[in-house]
Amino acid sequence: MDHNGGFAAQDSIDTAQRRKQDSKKQGEDTMLIAEGGVDNHSTREVEETPLLRAPGDEDDSEDAEFSRKPSYYDWDHLPWWKRPSPYWLLGPFVLSALAFGGIMVPKINLIMSLICREYYADKSLHDPGLIFAPIDLGKLNPMCRTPEVQKRVAEFTMQGGLISGILAAIIAPKLGALSDRYGRKPIMCITNFGMFTGEIITIIAATYPETFHVNWMLLGYFFDGLCGSFIASMAMSHSYATDSSPPDRRNVVFGYFHGALFTGIAIGPALAGYIIQATGSVITMFYIALACHIFFILFLVLVIPESLSKSRQHLAREKYAVMIEARGPTSDWIQQIWAFNLFEPLKILFPTGVNSSPAIRRNLMLLASVDMIIFGVAMGAMTVVIIYSNFVFAWSTFEQSIFMSVINSCRVLCLLIILPGVTRLYRGKGGNRRAQPQTGTDTFELTIIRIGIMFDMLGFLGYTLSRQSGWFMASGAIASIGGMASPTLQAALTKHVPPSQVGQLLGAMGLLHAFARIIAPTVFNAIYIATVGSFPQTCFVILTVMFGLAWTVSWFVKPGVTLGDETTPREARNTYRDDPDAVEEQLGI
Repeated sequence: MDHNGGFAAQDSIDTAQRRKQDSKKQGEDTMLIAEGGVDNHSTREVEETPLLRAPGDEDDSEDAEFSRKPSYYDWDHLPWWKRPSPYWLLGPFVLSALAFGGIMVPKINLIMSLICREYYADKSLHDPGLIFAPIDLGKLNPMCRTPEVQKRVAEFTMQGGLISGILAAIIAPKLGALSDRYGRKPIMCITNFGMFTGEIITIIAATYPETFHVNWMLLGYFFDGLCGSFIASMAMSHSYATDSSPPDRRNVVFGYFHGALFTGIAIGPALAGYIIQATGSVITMFYIALACHIFFILFLVLVIPESLSKSRQHLAREKYAVMIEARGPTSDWIQQIWAFNLFEPLKILFPTGVNSSPAIRRNLMLLASVDMIIFGVAMGAMTVVIIYSNFVFAWSTFEQSIFMSVINSCRVLCLLIILPGVTRLYRGKGGNRRAQPQTGTDTFELTIIRIGIMFDMLGFLGYTLSRQSGWFMASGAIASIGGMASPTLQAALTKHVPPSQVGQLLGAMGLLHAFARIIAPTVFNAIYIATVGSFPQTCFVILTVMFGLAWTVSWFVKPGVTLGDETTPREARNTYRDDPDAVEEQLGI
């Protein structure tokens, strides 16, 4: 294929389309085109500009300068109710977190009741003389506390987790990249629609158990993963917050979202317990969760402003079109499947473009590794902690509930009060919105990350050494202080890439989180099963070592490093004429 001829033809098409559009416009449009195109900061809809500029246009430098500026510059001229802000999301996010936390226990109990019901129904077919009491859905049924039923429940939840986790690992990075090109709001609606669909399927399965087998609930896990699950939801919330907050305040804003999540996990189960007790029906909680998802979607569509302007979405689509053109078409769908690479989104953690450097690659890889360790421990360790507390200290559900409340309350206190307070003392009141370039992580953020990891390490060391329940609970409170590290880590990561690649970066982190969600619980439970008879603290020793490794790695992160200036679509097209294989490198992907 003649690359020069192909681009010439494309440029001719673009020019013809532009002339056709220009003929329909009046004097103001003609003046703007004569000056080189509609300015990116104009209030004119960006759809009126050509998709790809002709090679002779000279406003590419303006595009480059515009794409490097933080997104919140685009909205300064708007009134507050039209200006995107992370605080728009916090209220609905708290409701969503409460719904997420509120259905955790009822859903497990509902699954147990449905599986128990199916188990005894199948058993009665082989033993007609078998008589068993009616099973109340979602309630404690003594006859369901048998090894056979427990095994089936564990297998079912493992299957659901694998379905949701594997799909989320594939879909979450795609949704993150799509959000850079089409905005954050549509993708957040998609992620919430997955959870919305899951609640509907759960309600149907619980309402008509004679018609719908319990395996229908696996379809809910499927839709949840297909829409990215809560991993993509958190990534999109962080992307929206990144677009609308200064870099030096992102750790605080991310901390608010993490605090809202843990508030929902801490308070949601208690509220659900009172609601189910008052109504006498476990299904009521799922209707409430469904209403929360509907409210979130409607609030997104009708109230919350989009954080990415049309101009930024348009520019990101231009760059993506150049990349696809550089790759060339594939002959058929079989080759497309064969060429699919699950790990391709992780390329953003190892940029090789002309504006990258070994320092930026090292920082991104190290920070991503530390974040994956912290997330993996959070996902996989809590089950072991609960089982261990019952085994060693004979804690009942009451003591375990108190333990969870103490841990989550300390975590929320750190995220909503201590972290914002410390950040304000160091950085001053508010963020300097006008003087905040992308400068990579700074010494303050690295200090917060290292202190947080150190408290996590001390907490798990305390789990290992504690032989009394009071010291074990105190160790959990100490470990919860480490919760400040996670939002600061993700804020630091977003400061290493240009604004137009934030969604892609957080989508890649969603892929790593999905892997951690699948692998960590399996590995930690296997270690505990293998060592519980000899040295049950083995899992905590390994976790302490992992945090020690993460703390050591954090000292190799260099402050003040960031990915260089972005390459514009026109520059990439010019490179493609000379070297088609260099386009992705020049785009920095």
